[in-house]
Amino acid sequence: MAVMIHSKYGYDPPEWVQADARLDKWYKDKKRFRKEGAFNLNKKETSHHGKRKNHHT
Repeated sequence: MAVMIHSKYGYDPPEWVQADARLDKWYKDKKRFRKEGAFNLNKKETSHHGKRKNHHT
């Protein structure tokens, strides 16, 4: 009989527990990156050209 491990999703084989852990980590990272705006292609770009001080006054 195969070894079954109790995970938060029930009793699963070790391979499934590892796959679930990888998917959980991927989903957590995806949510974090979306929150930080990493996937936003229309992100406003900050321009520092207008904030330069004039040193010749």
